[in-house]
Order: sequence, then structure tokens, then C-alpha cells
Amino acid sequence: MNTTQPKLSFWQIWNVSFGFLGVQFGFALQNANVSRILSDLGADLHSLSLFWLVAPIMGLLVQPIVGAASDRTWNKFGRRKPFILAGAIAAALGMLLMPNAPLFVAFLAPMLFGAMMLALMDASFNVCFQPFRALVSDMVPASQRNIGYSVQSLLINLGAIIGSMLPFILTNVVGLENTAKAGEVAPSVTWAFYLGATVLLGSVLWTVVRTKEYAPKDYYAYKGMDADVVAKELAVKTSIGTKLANFWQLIVTMPTTMRQLALVQFFSWFALFIMWVYTTPAITQHIWGVEVKWFDPAYLSSLSEIPASVLAAKGAAGDWVGILFAAYSLFAAIFSIVLARLADKFGRKLIYSSSLILGGLSYISFMFIDSPELVMAHLGFTEVEVPMGALILVLPMIGVGIAWAAILAMPYAMLAGSLPANKTGVYMGIFNFTIAAPQIISGIFSGWILSALFENQAIYILILAGVSMILGGLSVFRVNDVQGTTTQ
Repeated sequence: MNTTQPKLSFWQIWNVSFGFLGVQFGFALQNANVSRILSDLGADLHSLSLFWLVAPIMGLLVQPIVGAASDRTWNKFGRRKPFILAGAIAAALGMLLMPNAPLFVAFLAPMLFGAMMLALMDASFNVCFQPFRALVSDMVPASQRNIGYSVQSLLINLGAIIGSMLPFILTNVVGLENTAKAGEVAPSVTWAFYLGATVLLGSVLWTVVRTKEYAPKDYYAYKGMDADVVAKELAVKTSIGTKLANFWQLIVTMPTTMRQLALVQFFSWFALFIMWVYTTPAITQHIWGVEVKWFDPAYLSSLSEIPASVLAAKGAAGDWVGILFAAYSLFAAIFSIVLARLADKFGRKLIYSSSLILGGLSYISFMFIDSPELVMAHLGFTEVEVPMGALILVLPMIGVGIAWAAILAMPYAMLAGSLPANKTGVYMGIFNFTIAAPQIISGIFSGWILSALFENQAIYILILAGVSMILGGLSVFRVNDVQGTTTQ
């Protein structure tokens, strides 16, 4: 039997990763619009980060379980593909239901229903993401690992570009309304979620249909393992207590590279969580000049009507956040094209560290951009009048995009070679702890920091995100990248 794993063509690598486009399409819609939706449904700034805790908690609970289960799954549908498809179907359902939270008021408060659909979406996205990452590790040989994860990063960012921009396009091109009455969701956001669910299912189906996973004997031969021995190990029935003990042992004995990357991940994802939760109120206040009181549900409930100018400013700022998020995803996609070559030439550690530091400086620069004069922004497919500061904010998105591309690719490229082949899925799931834990900590404390230290002036919390990202960049130099600058 041939024990050398065959190289894949570019289009085979593309097909393996293509479903990431749709999953990230949905994830981008969530990131850019959930704070907006929850605010419209009645959440205040302090509680926004607490609602967002649902996302990392779902990742923390779901990914290790799914990772371990997919490691043990071999059937006619594949090893990872059944989980990917099931997750996509559930995520699409959540995307269809969340913007319709007001319709379920007879059963649950709209804000509570919205939080439940956020939990469903995030759990489902995690069911998709973890097996997808393991699928790339399974299918792509070590010599193509950098290009494999770079293509994955490219597709993730293409999905994020379209998903982030969609509400803006539906408002400014299609003509849907982007403002929402209290307790409702803007029509442009609702239809964006409908379209996102469709794209998600379509792209995942493409990967499921076009990718044929290796048979167990071939897979283990390529990884230098005996399939019969592994099969006997998997056939052994163990108690829940034993499984938990084994799982804890995996955590305790995790590869050194994985342990060192955890600190980098902490600072990186602490910052990203703040960006996703607070960019909308930050630029609504800092660029559009909407006072803090207009984010206070108690104050809003004391009024008979919210001024049209405030509603318009919130709607315009919310749409522009989609443009900014699309911009950083676009720059990330462009950077992903050269990321593998740069990593091969200069070393993964240097490129990873430099990217994170640049991203941190870009967050901090938000504070110094506040020009209120109105200008016409020409976007190719349409033009819109926005404050000059809003247009300038596209520039720091270059640095944020470069950091995002590195975060999506470099940790996994550095980690993959240090993982045992028969435990790749479960270790990828455990590695998700380093993504979920900092977001949980950020969610618990960032709302308190915003209200207690910054008096709900959201621009200052983005500076904190910048400092955290810079610390992440400096932490990269502690990582032992055993593969150095090679692509093996």
C-alpha cells in the first residue's frame, strides 16, 4: 500500500474548503448585525457583551465533543462531512428565525428569543467549523499545509465580505428600509439573514458533494499508523468517567506548541470579541455623534417617540459597520493570497507577530478619526453620503484585515504538525478553548469596563482591544514553531 499522501490540485484544495465561504457568510452577518438586532430588541450597552457570551460558550461546549465524535466516525457519508452538513442545516434554521423574534412574542420576550437563536446559530457554526478545520488537516498533505490554510482563509474572508456588506447593499441598492422601530428588526437585516441561510447551505453542499474523504486504511497509512490497531482502540467501550479522565489527560499533555499558542490566542480573541460587540455603538457615538443616552433602554422607554434623526443615524452607522467589516475581510482575503509565501520566506512567527501588532495599532487609531463633515462615498455599485470620519475608518481596516488573515491561518498551520493524526479532531476542538475562553472573559468584563470606567463611551473599549492585540503579537515570539519556515 502506498503510504505517501497524494498531493491535491489547487481546485481539490478549493473544494475541501469551499463550505467555509458560506459558514463565514453567516458568521459575518451575525458579527456585524447581532448587536444591532439585540439593541433594537431592547438590550442596553452594558448587557450586549453578556448576550454575546452565548457564542464562545457554545464553542467551548460543542467543538471538543464534535471533534472527538468526528475522530471516531467512519461511515459511507464520510468522517467529517456528516457533522458539517448537520451543522449547516441547524445554522440556517437559526438564521431564518432570529430576525423574526418579534413574531414569537406570544411565547417568549423577543430579546430572549433572539438570544436563543444566537445560541442555536453559534452552536451550529461550531459544529461546522471544527470538522471543517479537521477536514483540511485530514485531506491536505503536510507539504501543502500553508497553502491549504491560506485558501481556507481566503474563502472565509470572501464569505465575510459579502455577508458583511449585504444589509448595506439591500438598503442602498435594492431599497429596503434600514431603520427599525423599538422591538423590531430592520427589513434589510431580515432579508440579509434569509439570503445568508441560502448561501450557507449551498456552499456546504458543494464541499460535501465534491470532496471524497479517504477510507480509514488509506488515511491511517498516510499518517503512519496501523488502521487495525486504531480500530481496536476505537472499539473499546469506556465509561463516561474514563472518557472525562482521558479528555483531561489530553489537555494536560497537549503539545508544547499548542500550549504556547494559547496565550497568543487569548489576547487576539479578547480583542476580536470587543470589536464584534462594540464597533457599532462606538462609531455611532464617535462618528455619527449620537449621544450615549440614545443607547439607554430606560431613557428610550420614557419617550413617546424616538427622533427620526437618531433612528436614521443608528441605521446608517449600522450599515456602515457592515462596510467596515467587509473591508477588513477584503484586505484579509488579499493578504491571504501572499500569506503562505511570506510565511515560507520570513518565518511564520515574524509574519504572525507583525500582523497582530499592526491590527492592534489600527484599533487604537479609531480614537483619532472623528471628522463629522459629510462626503459622498463612491463604492462602485452605489454611492452614499457619510461623515468623512466614517470613510477614513476604511484605512485602519487594512491592518485589522491583515491581523484577521493571520489569526485564521497561522495558529493552525503552526499547530497542525504537532498533533497526533488519530486525535487531530479532538485536539482541534480543545484548541477552540483558546478561542472561547478569552471571549467569555471579554464578555463578562468588557461591559462592566465600558460602563464603570468609560461611562459607556464605546470608542475607548476599542483602544483596549488594540492594546490586547499588540500583546498577542508580542506573545508570538514565545511559541516554539518546530517546523520553522518550512512548509513540511
